[in-house]
Amino acid sequence: MAALFATALAVSGCSTSIADLPGVGVPGDAPARPKEAGGYLPVHDLPPERGEAVINPVEQAKIEAELRAARDRQAAAAAAPNPAAK
Repeated sequence: MAALFATALAVSGCSTSIADLPGVGVPGDAPARPKEAGGYLPVHDLPPERGEAVINPVEQAKIEAELRAARDRQAAAAAAPNPAAK
């Protein structure tokens, strides 16, 4: 029973974070930590809608065509027999 109590006492001393101790692991110019945790992230706060499109439709069509061509080249290269494998 005494060993169990001593172990519990030793482990309970680890509940304080080293970073919370004054002068340990924190640079001098670091801002002070808030007293309370910030809570949950604001997942429902969305940015405002953009006034203009990120990419215009002509550029998007050009990029899609380039991606399709690259996909077709890779598929053809994968289907071709590999002479080095013999």
